[in-house]
Amino acid sequence: MTGVRLGRSAATVSRLGLGCAQLGNLWAAIDDAEATDTVRAAWECGVRYFDTAPHYGLGLSERRLGAALRTLPREAYAISTKVGRRLVPVRSGSHRRDPEGFHVPADHRRVWDFSADGTHRCLESSLDRLGVDRVDLVLIHDPEDHQAQALAQAYPALHELRAQGVVGAIGVGSKHWPVLHRFVTDTDIDAIMIAGRYTLLEQPALDELLPDCQRRGVSVLNAGVFNSGLLAVPRPHAGLRYEYAHVPQSVLARVHAIVEVCARHDTSLPAAALAFAAAHPAVAAVVVGADHPEQVRRNAALLTATPPPPQFWAELVAEGLLRADAPLPAAIVGDGSR
Repeated sequence: MTGVRLGRSAATVSRLGLGCAQLGNLWAAIDDAEATDTVRAAWECGVRYFDTAPHYGLGLSERRLGAALRTLPREAYAISTKVGRRLVPVRSGSHRRDPEGFHVPADHRRVWDFSADGTHRCLESSLDRLGVDRVDLVLIHDPEDHQAQALAQAYPALHELRAQGVVGAIGVGSKHWPVLHRFVTDTDIDAIMIAGRYTLLEQPALDELLPDCQRRGVSVLNAGVFNSGLLAVPRPHAGLRYEYAHVPQSVLARVHAIVEVCARHDTSLPAAALAFAAAHPAVAAVVVGADHPEQVRRNAALLTATPPPPQFWAELVAEGLLRADAPLPAAIVGDGSR
């Protein structure tokens, strides 16, 4: 889990990052103890990068992550959080559940705000919930419907905070690769977080986004690499999610075809998915969520294990299940460094 620098900044991340949406009770509720145990399991596995956001559980993820890390040396790990959704208290919401997939009371509402003032206010609130005086990376979160304001106000505000040393690195996170590409080409960000657009199942980011990240020295944090959980189990079924919704039959059939190739080469779908997601030279870290300690331990073990053999990838390409121009995990040596 050696540290990888983000862009030209001094901030570094471990090759495996813990995505902390589940700490905000995404899809199912976990208790505080389970959340703490999950973070501690990640730490024990060598994970030193933790990603969260106000959006995740209306601040619950940030509070739980901060509490779990509090006794650990601050200089030894990196935190990223996000701006763009301000949380506004709702007095009458405590008896309702949050409508965006998190099992928490709807005692706050999200307000889209990519203004300079909103960016500062959002970050200050995140620092308070996390209980830290700084974060290592701040990402502009899902700006696809607010690109003009994000480019004109949120980005300059973060650029200034980085120049002042208030934050270590800045970037943008989204599942829409053209939006990320615009920031890569038009701004001076350190990193992007791309969700679900460079995975074993689909690679649209390979055409323009990842090559331009390489050319401009922008680090890639590859998230959503299991495509909402579809690639996280050895044999997926129709009850799983894809793009946060029910999986289409055509997508499931493609995944099952990949599973058959896995079986012929003595590997598993999650192992192949993690190995592939980390293999592109622009990728600094693979960010994977977990809602209990065993998930973290499994993912860490898979990512640091010997990747599937060259014949496995060759067969995927031959069967039209993987692009022939995708960088393969053979480029990674055993300790995860390049």
